[in-house]
Amino acid sequence: MGAPMARDDVLAGILAAMRSEKRLGPGFRPEKMELVQDGTLTVIGEVPSLAAKKRALACAAAPEAVRRVVDRLRVTPAAPMADAGIRERLRHYFSAEPAFQSFAVREALTSGPSPEFRAVSGDVEGARGRIDFEVRDGVVILNGAVPGLVSKRLAGAMVWWVPGVRDVVNGLEPEPPEEDAPIRIEEAVRVVLDRNPLIDDSQIRVGVRLGVVRLTGAVPSDGHRAMADADAWSVIGVDDVINEIEVSR
Repeated sequence: MGAPMARDDVLAGILAAMRSEKRLGPGFRPEKMELVQDGTLTVIGEVPSLAAKKRALACAAAPEAVRRVVDRLRVTPAAPMADAGIRERLRHYFSAEPAFQSFAVREALTSGPSPEFRAVSGDVEGARGRIDFEVRDGVVILNGAVPGLVSKRLAGAMVWWVPGVRDVVNGLEPEPPEEDAPIRIEEAVRVVLDRNPLIDDSQIRVGVRLGVVRLTGAVPSDGHRAMADADAWSVIGVDDVINEIEVSR
């Protein structure tokens, strides 16, 4: 009788921590949270933003009793969009992005363990990298090989620019393997901000410490400030964002 109560206490503590997060709020309730005996916690639910998702997962992973988190949280899309529309946007983004011009980019035509792909851009032979993407109910799955962590992070961030995306599973592998560090996260945030055509990042400064990004400087509107914040959160390895960007009016 004691073990189930202990698990209930852990789950209650996680839920309380989630509700104390300002990006989730006191009314947040996941559809399901289940903690099994081996320490695996499964979290299923809907969250308002990628920032909220990351903070929820941080709360889920914090207790000592939790050894692994199975993430089934989905972000409420900014605008409704069918998978076909998401695929169309991704075809455009990846084929037009200069950083991926020498990559072979393919999209999945079927689902399952061995999907059928068709080429979007580039030639597999002699390609500097490969990006395969698949869309399932608003969830985008990336696989392939890229020349570094910045490429992996840029590809994942670009997927989040599509308003209908509910989650990104980024399985791109840097080849050769690259050791991560705060400076690599900082570089990726700078690249993502620079590539976003809707942001004037000319006066934005980026600092990273232990997975926390600090944004300072100035932008011309509240919209630019919000988009810079969202772009920083979209970078793999970013655990929190301190947005101190000022709006020049």
